[in-house]
Amino acid sequence: MTSGPSVRFLVPEGVDDPRRVSGGNVYDRHIRDGLPARGWAVETLEVADAGDAASALRRAPDDALALVDGLVAGWAPDALEEEASRLRVVLLAHMVVAAFPDTTDAAADAERRALAAARTVVTTSRWTAGELSRRGLTDPARIRVAVPGVNEADPGSPHSDNDLLCVGVLAPHKGQDTLLDALARLPTQDWTCTIAGSSEPSPEFAATIARRAAAFDGRVRLTGVLDHDGLAEAYGRSALLVAPSRVESWGIAIADARARGLPVIGAAAGGIPDALAGGGGLLVPPDDPAALADALESWMSDPQLRARLRREALASRETLPTWSDTVADVSRALEAA
Repeated sequence: MTSGPSVRFLVPEGVDDPRRVSGGNVYDRHIRDGLPARGWAVETLEVADAGDAASALRRAPDDALALVDGLVAGWAPDALEEEASRLRVVLLAHMVVAAFPDTTDAAADAERRALAAARTVVTTSRWTAGELSRRGLTDPARIRVAVPGVNEADPGSPHSDNDLLCVGVLAPHKGQDTLLDALARLPTQDWTCTIAGSSEPSPEFAATIARRAAAFDGRVRLTGVLDHDGLAEAYGRSALLVAPSRVESWGIAIADARARGLPVIGAAAGGIPDALAGGGGLLVPPDDPAALADALESWMSDPQLRARLRREALASRETLPTWSDTVADVSRALEAA
């Protein structure tokens, strides 16, 4: 039994549900599972809504340390404000809600209030930290950065140089529509593209993507959510990851690709440039199908470019943070709180 400090970790319901795969859930699981090795007693509380979150916070004893996932915090800003004076609240910000083009005033206000109530804010990228500061949402002195780590993985064996992969929930901020627009511009049809991700959060957008994908005569395949083995297989048979996001704090899919030495073409949005700083990737402007098409055509037509990006991507594996590094960063933030 762990006898060290304790923390209550409030996470969204279904954090372990394979049908609800998300970067935030992956991150939360690694933190939950890794903190005990650093001496923490972790009580994980899955919450489904604002009422659950408020109840979990109110049941915590005075001076308890509460690590609150940013999604949960956004559901219950009232409870966070009420309990902030007697609890040590650390908010885990996976994203900046106010940065999303389709965010509502209510969601942005809830984020602002939740951040103001937190003693410490842990962000998953330097971009997120900078954006929260730039928008005046939190004091930079209260921010700690803990970028996502990677799991060790072997390089894959792509079937073809033109086997493309895009991983992420089907939603406007992930930019799968930009990817389809770019693919339609390519002068050759000698390619395939697998798009993996849940359609549940944005069903109307996902339905539009499905209709448009059907027009590519089988060259675009939508898999839905893939389990661990299915996702590993998809990475292993692909030659290139495409990350066309409009908003992205870091990108767990990019980290997974980097761990395998898989080159990436990504939008220069949010934390993606930082995630690709070690080489092995190309950056294009976000929401720009023509620029993305040009980058994809360069990849497909230029063997020297492919060879260079693969060398860089494989070399970058030695410099990637591990999940142990991430857990250590979060642990230090909790200790400081």
